[in-house]
Amino acid sequence: MKREGDGATPVGRYRLLRLEIRRDRIIGPQTLVPTGTIRPQDAWSEEPESGRYNRKIQRCPIAAGDRLTRSDRLYDVIGILDWNICPRISYRGSAIFLHLCRPGYGPTAGCIALQPADLKRLLAACSRKPEFVVGPVTRRKI
Repeated sequence: MKREGDGATPVGRYRLLRLEIRRDRIIGPQTLVPTGTIRPQDAWSEEPESGRYNRKIQRCPIAAGDRLTRSDRLYDVIGILDWNICPRISYRGSAIFLHLCRPGYGPTAGCIALQPADLKRLLAACSRKPEFVVGPVTRRKI
């Protein structure tokens, strides 16, 4: 079962609820998916005991927490997937995002990550309420 901090992407079917965009860094993307703007005070609550768990919050720019304004550009575009959103269950896992990948597709903390050009093409092709299917990991026998 998915737990907060386990680094796993949960298997299932997820709707892309909205995009959050660093408009100070990028224009667009072209998409029908509803969009919002990431500002310097924006963060994501990963605190299971908080009444604001697994949602966008505002913090003082110097406060700790999962900042949405990152220097590494991974969160220049964030797709909010409907994992553990309604209802929100403490410790079940937060912040399963669609976002930009690290060089070489380095691991995420459970998110779905794509190259910028691939994410741009995907978002342009999406309907207003797209769904993503995450299947179980299969291992090849060598």
